[in-house]
Amino acid sequence: MTTDRRSFLRRAATSVAAASPFLHSAVVFAQTPAVQPVRREFNPQPGAWRTFDVTTRVDITKPQGATQVWLPVPAVESDWQRSLTSDFRSNGSARLTEDRQYGARMLHVGFEPGVAAPYVEITSRVQTRSRAADMSQKTASAEDAASLRFWTQPTRLLPTDGIVRETAIHATRGARTDVQKAQQIYDWVVANTYREPKVRGCGEGDIKTMLETGNLGGKCADLNAIFVGLCRAAGLPARDVYGIRLAPSAFGYKELSGNPASLKGAQHCRAEVHLAGHGWVAMDPADVAKVMRMETPDWIKTTQHPVVAPVNRKLFGGWEGNWMAWNMAHDVKLPQAQGPELGFFMYPTAETGGQRLDSYAPDDFKYQITAREVQA
Repeated sequence: MTTDRRSFLRRAATSVAAASPFLHSAVVFAQTPAVQPVRREFNPQPGAWRTFDVTTRVDITKPQGATQVWLPVPAVESDWQRSLTSDFRSNGSARLTEDRQYGARMLHVGFEPGVAAPYVEITSRVQTRSRAADMSQKTASAEDAASLRFWTQPTRLLPTDGIVRETAIHATRGARTDVQKAQQIYDWVVANTYREPKVRGCGEGDIKTMLETGNLGGKCADLNAIFVGLCRAAGLPARDVYGIRLAPSAFGYKELSGNPASLKGAQHCRAEVHLAGHGWVAMDPADVAKVMRMETPDWIKTTQHPVVAPVNRKLFGGWEGNWMAWNMAHDVKLPQAQGPELGFFMYPTAETGGQRLDSYAPDDFKYQITAREVQA
């Protein structure tokens, strides 16, 4: 409803009330303000570590000759995650390996032709905890200059020139410090992109095409990739962090939760940016968009809404520890794969008869992921 139409309706209601006293009470009732939703709490803070056993099982239901499977294995070691052990079993030939450029770990399994029911199951133990950056405190960074430059480089899906550079300059206009630049890019992503439920999986992360077409709807691997790409184009080291939600949110947000009994579809990409004086800082503008679009029956269009406001505030600098990271890898070349490289490695991947299976098609590529929290 436009402002002019709202004004017209208010004037009309006032005129009707003056002309007919019998309608006065009805008009007053219609103008009574709606009950506002209660402001939600969302305030993740670093605390005790939580331990999870995360199990992925893949069954190839229609093998067509030689078959291969690649499964991501948690590889992140940080002050918010410890990647501990991984145990696996299979009727194929399995080995743990890693991507040389990014250090993304994976289990690679090969099956000879004639194996009737190829399967693999891996259980990884991890510890996670929440994050929250204190922007009022300065911290020393353990990263050297060469390492930080690595996280400003373009990738196939994250170019840093052309429209990406132009958008970054626009978004950071007037910003002087790293924190100001990151905040303005975060705000730009939240204001200009949106969650599109029809996108398959977590999206493709092709930020150049999104910006050129103006189609800024997507999911986490799209929206957080825009944040990372704009940060890199603005000179801030930044990276996507690919993982999966493991458990319900402690703050009652259903869209920020995982169902540990069935985590298929719970994959979620987050982001980090390196800020001078603060080190690597957590970011997740994509989850702000998800809460706006999905948390309530109505699509919320403002970050001032009491359901959105705490999430928008706290996901700049933090995230909840009910989530596990696999890796931070782009342009992943799977060992011995016949198909193309992956833009990112967050889903189980398989080939049979030299053909890449669709990770999003459960009839052809059956897999399940579960989590079990281990109590101390």
